[in-house]
Amino acid sequence: MGSAPPALPVGAGTLSAVLPSVLASLGSPRYAARPLIPLTPARRAVVVLVDGLGDTLVRRRAGHAPFLRSGLAAAYRLTCGFPSTTATSMGSFGTGLPPGAHGLVGYEVLVPGATPETDRILNELSWDDGPDPFTWQPEPTVFEAAEAEGVAVTRVGPGFFDGSGLTNAALRGGRFRAAYQLATRVDEALAAVRATPRALVYLYWGDVDKLGHVHGPSSPEWGAEVERVDAELRRLVASVPSDTAVYVTADHGMVEVPFADRIDLAVEPRLLDGVRHVGGEPRSVQLYCAPGAAQDVSETWRERLGENATVISRSEAIEAGLFGPAGSVADRVLPRIGDVLVNCLGSMAVVDSVRMRPELIALLGLHGSVSEDEIAIPLFQWPARTA
Repeated sequence: MGSAPPALPVGAGTLSAVLPSVLASLGSPRYAARPLIPLTPARRAVVVLVDGLGDTLVRRRAGHAPFLRSGLAAAYRLTCGFPSTTATSMGSFGTGLPPGAHGLVGYEVLVPGATPETDRILNELSWDDGPDPFTWQPEPTVFEAAEAEGVAVTRVGPGFFDGSGLTNAALRGGRFRAAYQLATRVDEALAAVRATPRALVYLYWGDVDKLGHVHGPSSPEWGAEVERVDAELRRLVASVPSDTAVYVTADHGMVEVPFADRIDLAVEPRLLDGVRHVGGEPRSVQLYCAPGAAQDVSETWRERLGENATVISRSEAIEAGLFGPAGSVADRVLPRIGDVLVNCLGSMAVVDSVRMRPELIALLGLHGSVSEDEIAIPLFQWPARTA
């Protein structure tokens, strides 16, 4: 809808460029050597991440978001990175690095053990019984960098995020303000940005994603939630100090997957021959194979899914740049990536009714793969009125 998004410098078109670019707009030279998104200088900034607010989705349903619609002409179109899932995107957003460098490479990934028998799968979103997040993701975050340069950092979100595994891995730095209602989070963000002359405030909102999962991104429920978010964003932009810029982005988009188009591993055990662990998620499956079995596993999945998915090896995924530019995948990260990666196309998904909870299988809206609806995200911008 509307005119094409503004052009971006080569290499600056991903979610990982957002916070480094914002910090640069606040006067920091730290990321000057890398491609950045051109942003207007400001003294303070508020960055809002609306979980699940994909670029194609918000443009398709812009009638529900008159305020965001008014900002589309100046909004950049970015990609979230791969896989298009919250845990990975939060790593990219928080560290300013591609997934292969920060190491949060999926919704569910392998924690390598001393032997194949001691390997296990980690849910990087819940982090239940997970490894030390500071060693799992040791790279400094942009929030830590901002604090080191005298920028007051405040993160606003639900209280259970404070000190969680994913937060400590991807979004550590500054202080945390807990708030549950969207209006209260906006109030907290406004209080934080007004409290100091040089500030970076981050606000997270997750209900657009939740309603998209349950009802689908074409549902009335999704549209109603976007309307509510739109109104609060309007209030936020109207209420910040004149030297404050406001940015709104997302971690991924979403597609609707009919239940008839899903493959259930519980009734197709042939797909598990040679597979030690299944990771990833229904739209982007990562298969950890028995030694020497990866080729046979790939052929079996290609035969079964045909044109409804791409099936590639770990090395092919890395060579294709799925986890970041050539050479960016750290050695410590390699074993976390599946031996075989299955990216669903169209309306395909892969579930496992034995392993997965029924409420997860019942979700209509999904993401994780490489379609535009899943990977395209916006970066709305409202520059400071005074520098």
